[in-house]
Amino acid sequence: MIHFDLRCEGGHRFDGWFRSGADFERQITLGLVACPTCASVKVEKALMRPAVALKSAPAPVETPQTSEPTSPAGPLPAGPVAAKPQEAHAVAGPEAPAAAAMAKLYQALQAHARVVREKAENVGPRFAEEARRIHYDEAEKRGIYGEATRQEVEALHEEGIVAVPLPPLPEDHN
Repeated sequence: MIHFDLRCEGGHRFDGWFRSGADFERQITLGLVACPTCASVKVEKALMRPAVALKSAPAPVETPQTSEPTSPAGPLPAGPVAAKPQEAHAVAGPEAPAAAAMAKLYQALQAHARVVREKAENVGPRFAEEARRIHYDEAEKRGIYGEATRQEVEALHEEGIVAVPLPPLPEDHN
């Protein structure tokens, strides 16, 4: 397997793993690689740092070729979902259109989560308790968000109280 740092036309950066450089080129030509953030299929290799082997374990160094010039302002910032390889991957094959739709949906959910966090009150680990108080008119009606276990959310649902998980945001990891 070969790893490439990739960038879409929107500037989002993400990782892709391919069998070979030729396999990457074939998938790009067929439009099978999609950005997990904006679903664009206009993807190219981004500049990468070469892999540097440790003294004890020599490893081959591969630097992908790109026609992109280096920016005088330095490297481009990483996209919001490209922090770790296990969080964002290139999608290839017949699943690419569905993955592109899922990427758009996830982006919309993240935007909604930001709005909720701006306008609602964070009640932290008291979420289930406070949701019940609001539902049973023991506290003022207002938007809240916080933390709850799966069992607490299931119990809320059994009582007819709507509680949905918010997706994690990239800024949560900073």
